[in-house]
Amino acid sequence: MGKSRYLLKRFIYIVFVFFIISILMFAIYKSMPGDPVEIMLGDSKTTMKPEAYQALYENTRKSLGLDNPLPVQYFAWMGNMLTGNFGYSTQYKQEVINIIGGPMANTVLLNLLTMFVVFVISIPLGIATAVRKNGVFDKTVQVVTIIGYSIPTFIVALLAIFLFSVKIPIFPISGVRTAGSTATGLAGMMDMLYHMALPVLVMSVSGIGGITRYVRAAMIDVLRMDYIKTARAKGLSEKVVIYIHAFRNALIPIVTVTTWWVVGLFGGSIVIETVFLWPGLGKMLIDGLLQRDFAVVLTMQMFYVILSLAGNVVMDIAYTLVDPRVRLDS
Repeated sequence: MGKSRYLLKRFIYIVFVFFIISILMFAIYKSMPGDPVEIMLGDSKTTMKPEAYQALYENTRKSLGLDNPLPVQYFAWMGNMLTGNFGYSTQYKQEVINIIGGPMANTVLLNLLTMFVVFVISIPLGIATAVRKNGVFDKTVQVVTIIGYSIPTFIVALLAIFLFSVKIPIFPISGVRTAGSTATGLAGMMDMLYHMALPVLVMSVSGIGGITRYVRAAMIDVLRMDYIKTARAKGLSEKVVIYIHAFRNALIPIVTVTTWWVVGLFGGSIVIETVFLWPGLGKMLIDGLLQRDFAVVLTMQMFYVILSLAGNVVMDIAYTLVDPRVRLDS
């Protein structure tokens, strides 16, 4: 009963915050300069008679609902969004829902692969450095990770492009597939992974550096506890002590930083997708901002808002999974 009450309270909280943020986002984008109708009509103003253009302008504005007061526009937009109608893209000249599928799949795939690489490397590395605290291996890893964690992602991207695409042309610099390629199946998948290699490498650098350091710090704190000494005194193997007793109890702070890293990863991929011309949600968001395509921009922004709010709930639930002492209703 306690968990149900907690989840209900969290759901109400998410809905409340979602609507507050949606109002703020809508107001911000409506106050930005630029007329979406003029952008949508393009060069029609120079090729049509003034009367005909004005009539077309008014009809287009009315069809998009831009002639209504702002509160009416907001409620119409929100009502449509909640029913899966994300509006009409003035840039792509079609419904947003028809163009969002491909970019979303590309972004999710890129981020999932990055998460896999980061977790596979950072968690064992963090445990190993904690066990070998203050040794040569630990100090070397600490230096490397703090450098990777400190350098801005776009700087890492430019360095990676220079090293692995210019000086040593190993990886392609942009795109999803090789130009002109019609490969499908396994060959098509390998071609896509080949193009993902450099963006994933760049996105993983900061994540590996940060999470490795958090795992190391959490493990060092736990390894100092008395129950770890007791477990060793009982004759348990070092692997059992480290991976069963110590790591399980070090998961609380690790879950916190990992959850927020995953949420931030999707937002951070905007820069990487733009640099590497990866056709995902991030690049779509930047293109929408440049073209004043408010339907696309607001849809992307609300996606990130929902992702962030859901991250809070996932983090709380994850606490109860890694530590039964934590109660949702407390």
